[in-house]
Amino acid sequence: MLLLAACRPAQPAAEPLPTLASLPRTPAFSLDNAQRTALAFMEAWKAGDLETMYSLLAFTSREATPFERFASLYQEAGDTMTLQSLDYTGTTLYRERDDSAIFGYEVTFDTNLLGTFSDTNRELHLVVDSAVDDWRVNWSAGDIFPEMRAGGQLRLVLSRPSRANIYDLHDQILADQNGRIVAVSAVKQEIPNWEACLGFLAPAVQKDAAVLQTIYDESDSDWLLALGTIEPATWEQSHTQLEEACAARFTSQATRRYINGLVAPHILGTVGYPTEDELPEVLAAGFNQDSILGQSGIEASWDETLRGTPGASLQLVSQRGEVLRELARSAPQPSESVWLTIDTDLQAEIERILASAYVQAAEGWGKESKGAAAVMMDVHTGAILAMVSYPAFDNNIFAPFPQGGRQAADQLIAAMQEDPRRPQLNRVTQGLYPLGSVMKTVGAVAAADSGVYALDQRYTCTGIWAREENFVRTDWKPDGHGTVNLSQALTQSCNPYFWELSYQMNLVDPETLPDYMHRFGFGEPTGLTDLQESPGLIPDPEWKQVNLGLPWTLSDAANIVIGQGEVQVTPLQVVRWFGALANGGTFYRPQLVQKVGILGEAPSYTLQADAMARVTLHDGVLDTVREGLCNVTTARSGTAEYQFRNSPLQTIGVCGKTGTAQDGSRADANSHAWFAAYAPRENPQVAIVVIVENSGEGSEVAAPIVRDILEYYFFGR
Repeated sequence: MLLLAACRPAQPAAEPLPTLASLPRTPAFSLDNAQRTALAFMEAWKAGDLETMYSLLAFTSREATPFERFASLYQEAGDTMTLQSLDYTGTTLYRERDDSAIFGYEVTFDTNLLGTFSDTNRELHLVVDSAVDDWRVNWSAGDIFPEMRAGGQLRLVLSRPSRANIYDLHDQILADQNGRIVAVSAVKQEIPNWEACLGFLAPAVQKDAAVLQTIYDESDSDWLLALGTIEPATWEQSHTQLEEACAARFTSQATRRYINGLVAPHILGTVGYPTEDELPEVLAAGFNQDSILGQSGIEASWDETLRGTPGASLQLVSQRGEVLRELARSAPQPSESVWLTIDTDLQAEIERILASAYVQAAEGWGKESKGAAAVMMDVHTGAILAMVSYPAFDNNIFAPFPQGGRQAADQLIAAMQEDPRRPQLNRVTQGLYPLGSVMKTVGAVAAADSGVYALDQRYTCTGIWAREENFVRTDWKPDGHGTVNLSQALTQSCNPYFWELSYQMNLVDPETLPDYMHRFGFGEPTGLTDLQESPGLIPDPEWKQVNLGLPWTLSDAANIVIGQGEVQVTPLQVVRWFGALANGGTFYRPQLVQKVGILGEAPSYTLQADAMARVTLHDGVLDTVREGLCNVTTARSGTAEYQFRNSPLQTIGVCGKTGTAQDGSRADANSHAWFAAYAPRENPQVAIVVIVENSGEGSEVAAPIVRDILEYYFFGR
């Protein structure tokens, strides 16, 4: 750093006669030492080392300003300007008198909200401190910004964009900012009785009295105080008291609203105020403790997009609030709306179909079943067309200002949280279940592709399967299925065929079948980035030894091939697998956002299919498995044929697999009912999965629900 050092030129004067006192002398304290002190002070500021900065202050400066006050001034200034870092450049250094000098410099501030700006022509005053016999900084608040020497203050004026909308695939609004709240403010000197005001104000704006007291204490008499926000219903009840006690002013503001909170609440998520842990980051981004931000779902994962970036003006203002100088300004970045891949009409119809199924089963399995899930995906892009977790909840009740009032909303939240059906659980992404016979599709591919079974391998299903020391299991069909090949075994869901298949693979290598399950996306996150998901579990010999301390057995191999034992999967993993079966082996990342942008303008983001993996299988494997699946709904021996027999879907073909998974949570529990499918048979478009918890047979419960959904999707009925 190059500094210019010089003494200030003296004014011309008549030359007196030389005397001893007027002879030139060398000052006792050199400018080199003054420069060293100035640079040490600036380096400490650059490093944020406030203690070192304070140690370099002159004794009189430290007497005038305790360290706590000194530190708080710098910290408040940094927080106000959203400071990230700073740098400086020295320009001049000159001596005023023998014991005082001035260091000229400029500072460049790098901030989060305002970018980078510089403050030039600054001066740092140094004096010789007799207490240490060296140069020290003759400090005042003006060394933060010159105007602060006379009581000026930093003020950050923010312009926050309105939170953007969320739309469905067909431009239907799912979430907007057309809800209304009332902002409360007052001029400090106009408040007739602050104590009385505080008594009415705190419960109305739902803030602690101490927080409001701090706002009051730190504001000048003629400042307009932003005191909080209240619901319209609360305003109706309390506005007269607030006007009388506080001279309160009211303005209407927009807040989050979900057009139909019962449609897709698990996807949309919720909004709310930032927590204490989140607040530092929120403040640095230009928002505050009253900002309504995303807390879960799309609202959270796309929060920065939906909320935009505030514009900011950093000002130095007088004690009366007059602008002395604008230091920097940044333009706001507008919020952008998010368009989901979800078809709202399809979503609502699936919810209706599921609700209807529960009503019809109210005296049967509906008494025990706590919930269900359905998900439909585009097999060529991974776009999720519908994602329903039943029962649902109204996410309007979680908004800071619900239309029905906070008290009523809190009662609904309390009731929901006590509901044993767990309405807030997104069963599609976080529900973990044994897969039952739907897992036979993986076993079929694994056996044929690994070479353990030939594509035309035949086996006689007698209804009983026995191996090794009286290891016996019985099929769901007591008289058996006769002699079947791989495709027919899938169509008829013959358990002994798959027990034998798994037994043979286990003899060759116990890791084979678990490895294929992992390759096909089970026991792993699907890659969905917008919502939280559970990875599930596929047990294997190593897992069992490490976690249970037990060896892998024939029973384990027999369990996992029919999706039982410790197997835990999510419906999202299953639909992704059926999407890959339909499209030829490509595993696409599931996605929920179709595009992002400002209405009427070119989008800034558009969904691109993301092929995360492609599985190459031996010739004929997929065709054989697909044949078995397509016959499930068309062949007389198919487990779901009777459900699809008279459906118009027969004209396009539905290929699927029933599953009836035993619930290991208790011995007397009903099985989980599964049905997974893709359609049409030729040139498939969509994959779909439905699970109904503890409801019985997949063919009896889940298959007709899938049929009704697909009939609506393809034929509008």
